[in-house]
Amino acid sequence: MTDGRALLPREAIVCTGGAAECQPARMVQLTLYTRAQCPLCHEMRAVIERVARDVPLALELIDVDTDAALAAAYGDEVPVLAINGRRAFAVRVDAGALRARLARERA
Repeated sequence: MTDGRALLPREAIVCTGGAAECQPARMVQLTLYTRAQCPLCHEMRAVIERVARDVPLALELIDVDTDAALAAAYGDEVPVLAINGRRAFAVRVDAGALRARLARERA
């Protein structure tokens, strides 16, 4: 999003569902590797946040520019979204593809 929010080096948005859905065994863990001045990163985060209204998940945002090793590993290839520790999407994701992947992860 381009709403002016500052990106912290690591920011967690933990479970977006109701109490019953927020049990650790039910939540899908998402990690978004991003950087502050990245329009595609803001776009991907917005898609994730829209999907999160309906799907319980835990989202961790990691600014790759705060860690030299991460900056070297990802270079200009951000955003990258990992789901349950595995790389799932890079650069762009649409809500339908993300919902389908999350459904498979929860099955």
